Amino acid sequence: MDQVYSTTNEHKKGQHLSKDERILIEIRLKDGWTPNRIAKEIGCAPNTIRNEIKRGTVSSPKGKSHRYKANAGQAAYEQNRQASRRNYDRLEKDAFIQYVEQHFFEDKWSLDSCVGRALQDGSFSREQIVCVKTLYNYIGLGLLGIKNIDLPEKLKRSPKKAREREAKRVLGRSIEERDKEIEARKEFGHWECDLVIGSKSDEDDALLTMLERMSREFLVIRLPGKDAQSVMQALEEIRSQYSEHWNEIFKTITTDNGSEFAKLSDLEGISKTLVYFAHPYTSCEKGSIERHNGLLRRFIPKGKRIDSYSNEQLCQIEIWCNSLPRRILGYKTSDEVFEAELDKIYGFAA
Repeated sequence: MDQVYSTTNEHKKGQHLSKDERILIEIRLKDGWTPNRIAKEIGCAPNTIRNEIKRGTVSSPKGKSHRYKANAGQAAYEQNRQASRRNYDRLEKDAFIQYVEQHFFEDKWSLDSCVGRALQDGSFSREQIVCVKTLYNYIGLGLLGIKNIDLPEKLKRSPKKAREREAKRVLGRSIEERDKEIEARKEFGHWECDLVIGSKSDEDDALLTMLERMSREFLVIRLPGKDAQSVMQALEEIRSQYSEHWNEIFKTITTDNGSEFAKLSDLEGISKTLVYFAHPYTSCEKGSIERHNGLLRRFIPKGKRIDSYSNEQLCQIEIWCNSLPRRILGYKTSDEVFEAELDKIYGFAA
C-alpha cells in the first residue's frame, strides 16, 4: 500500500505522540491497520498506540459506532498535561515551615535535624510535614525564607588539589593497632582530638577540640599556646575533673602527628588511656573531629584570632554543637546520649 501520509520527524523513544502522529494513527486505522503495525511505522511501543486509541475514541451522534479521532486524542492529551504539573503543599504545611525556619535561623539546625526532631518529639505528625528533599526543593524554588546562600555546606568551595608531601614521623602507637571494635562506635569512651588555631601569630591562643566517638559529644578547651605542654596541661585539668572515672570515660584517644601532641603518649604512663596516632596526612582517620571543627569554623573563621573570643562565646559554640539533634543518634542530641552514659558510670541509671 502506498504511504499516503507520514510524519516529518522520526519518533524518539520516550517522547509523547505529536499531533501529526495522531493524524497518521487515524488514517491507518481507516486503512485497517493493527496497533502493532502502526506502532512499528511510528517507532513506539504497541501499548502506546492502544492507549492512544482508547483515549481518542469517540461515539457517533446516535451512539451506534465508535471511531478514533486525532483531534479528540490531541484534546485529551492537552487536558491531561494541564493536570500533570507538580503540586506543592507549601501553604498547607505552613506551621511546619515556620518551625523549620525558626530552628534553622535561631538554633542553626540543619534541615534534616528539623524534620527528624519534629517527628521524634511529636511536634508534628508525618502528614503535617514535608521531607528533607522537598525542603531543599522549596529553597531552590524560593518558597522558603531560607536561601541557598544560607546553607553553609551547599556553597563550599572546591577542595584543594592533592600535593606530594615529605614523610612525617609517627609520634607513638599507630592507629593500625587500635581495636577494630572501636570503629563500630558502639562502646562509650573512645575519643578523637585535634588543635584549632586562629591567626598564625605565636602570641594567639589555640583551641583543643575533643570528641567522643559514640555520642559525638564535643569539647572546646582554650589553650594559652600551641605547644605540647599546653595540651598536656589541659588534659590534666580534664583528668582531675573526672578523677577516678577518667579511665572509664577516656578509654582511648586518637589524634594526628602534630608536634603539639608529642607528649600525649605520656597519658599511658599515668592512666589506662591508650593513645593512637593516625597516619600522617590522613585526616579521614579521625573524620568526626574534623567534621566538628568545620562546625566550629562557622563561628571562628580561619585567620581570626582566638583570643578575640571570650570564654562565654566559646561555651555557647560548644553548647550549640552538643544540642543539635542528629539522625545518627535517632535525633537525640549529643548531650542527651553523653549524659545517659555518664549516669551509667556514676551509678545514676534508672
